[in-house]
Amino acid sequence: MLSLSKFHMILFFMSLVSPNLSNAIPINIWPKPRLLSWPQHKAIALSPYFTILSPQHQYFSASVSRYHNLIRSENHSPLITHPVKLTKGYTLSSLVINVTDLSLPLHHGVNESYTLSIPIGSISAHLSAHSVWGAMRGLETFSQMVWGRSPHLCLPVGIHIQDSPLFGHRGVLLDTSRNYYGVDDIMRTIKAMSANKLNVFHWHITDSHSFPLVLPSEPSLAAKGAYGPDMVYTPEDVSKIVQFGFEHGVRVLPEIDTPGHTGSWGEAYPDIVTCGNMFWLPAGKSWSERLASEPGTGQLNPLTPKTYEVVRNVIRDVVKQFPEPFFHGGADEVVPGCWKTDPAISSFLSSGGTLSQLLEKYINSTLPYIVSQNRTVVYWEDVLLDAQIKADPSVLPKEHTILQTWNNGPENTKRIVAAGYRVIVSSSEFYYLDCGHGGFLGNDSQYDQQGRGGGGSWCAPFKTWQSIYNYDITDGLVDEEERKLVLGGEVALWSEQADSTVLDSRLWPRASALAESLWSGNRDERGVKRYGEAVDRLNLWRYRMVKRGIGAEPIQPLWCLRNPGMCNAAQDALEDQ
Repeated sequence: MLSLSKFHMILFFMSLVSPNLSNAIPINIWPKPRLLSWPQHKAIALSPYFTILSPQHQYFSASVSRYHNLIRSENHSPLITHPVKLTKGYTLSSLVINVTDLSLPLHHGVNESYTLSIPIGSISAHLSAHSVWGAMRGLETFSQMVWGRSPHLCLPVGIHIQDSPLFGHRGVLLDTSRNYYGVDDIMRTIKAMSANKLNVFHWHITDSHSFPLVLPSEPSLAAKGAYGPDMVYTPEDVSKIVQFGFEHGVRVLPEIDTPGHTGSWGEAYPDIVTCGNMFWLPAGKSWSERLASEPGTGQLNPLTPKTYEVVRNVIRDVVKQFPEPFFHGGADEVVPGCWKTDPAISSFLSSGGTLSQLLEKYINSTLPYIVSQNRTVVYWEDVLLDAQIKADPSVLPKEHTILQTWNNGPENTKRIVAAGYRVIVSSSEFYYLDCGHGGFLGNDSQYDQQGRGGGGSWCAPFKTWQSIYNYDITDGLVDEEERKLVLGGEVALWSEQADSTVLDSRLWPRASALAESLWSGNRDERGVKRYGEAVDRLNLWRYRMVKRGIGAEPIQPLWCLRNPGMCNAAQDALEDQ
């Protein structure tokens, strides 16, 4: 017989005595399920011959195999242990999975709900989902409930979970142009996203700094625009990443940033790029006269026919490589000064044309082509909200256009949905993970400030997990129809000061905070923000991610877990400061 000393569980009991103690759920599942019932706090041993019975599916079968191996080999040992009552006389032999519709594709809005139950007295657990993508979420939950060292594994019995996400779009943006990331780095990120029930990898592939994507129709863009032949993504690499995404329930959303941020295109086609390789902030010029918003100049020229020939080739190749129904076209930070350096554009403006008309010409020549490829176009908010260069809404059909917001927090989200557009929220004030690590400009006098710490990134301070967790992306939206236009959100890691050496620690566990906030919310049943009880659960989840090979940074000393409640803030003392 198995002794109780071999079976322990992460178990934080609801405290009715002290407000300092964590109110976490009895077992640590991240993100927290919408509904979990485990009234008797009993456990059952997992059979050494445990199997997962599931329908065959192109991607789901690989997921089932992966989770079966994880369950058998993870050997998760809780950092804090409490004895639970082990149900004897039988073991759990199987997890039976039922999927209602195996044909549902991994598109935005697909049903990701699942129901998971392990009845007392049954040798089988049951996982039901409408789609294989929901079943993948349920498998992740099941894997997080298992603990012990193989073959002595156990998990809760008499438990029932009903779960589904609040938002359909839950993503991570990674910029691979400023600095290069290897294919293994990207796949490790997708693996961690899946474990956190995040479902969109927004791949910001190209920018002014480099063009690493090898395209069959335009091979010179990467041959001349990448940092080197060993820092490119071949069609085989892309296929591998996309396949890996499907097997983990993560959509791979490509972004080809145009018409701004395209200096790297000029290495192959200098005639279609304005202000290429010019100094970004000319001496003696004001900020409004800059040629780019950061070093790395270059914008596509909307008046050059060759521009559209190249862009359409790029779009066609990207669509072939990425089956994702969304296509991100960028369109942020189009800077007036860069276009004005071109003689033909200067003549156009002198003749009464406007900068906004140039942008509209570019969109009118590219958006319909993207739509003709059966894609919905995503642009950054600038295309509608920029103070100087913006398109008329008539150029941006609402049925084919989604806007991604990054400025002014809830205010810009409100402006976008009020105009009738769907929105993805990436407010830099909350969701930009590169912020707070200083600036990357050389010869910057703000760092020579005696007596005070100078400098910081433009979007400082550092965005803590608490700030990310507590951000309500529908804040201020009273109208239910407007709230429905908020598809979800993404944290963003821009890579001016990041590469594979810091990737995991910059993303995790802060992206985990986004994951729970968008999956089951950041409030408890009373509507009160629950970050106070989330800290222990996130801390535990961070340690488990590290054991799974994800280099997530610590959020507290381990002592805090060993001493529940002792690391909480005294609110009245804080308010006196």
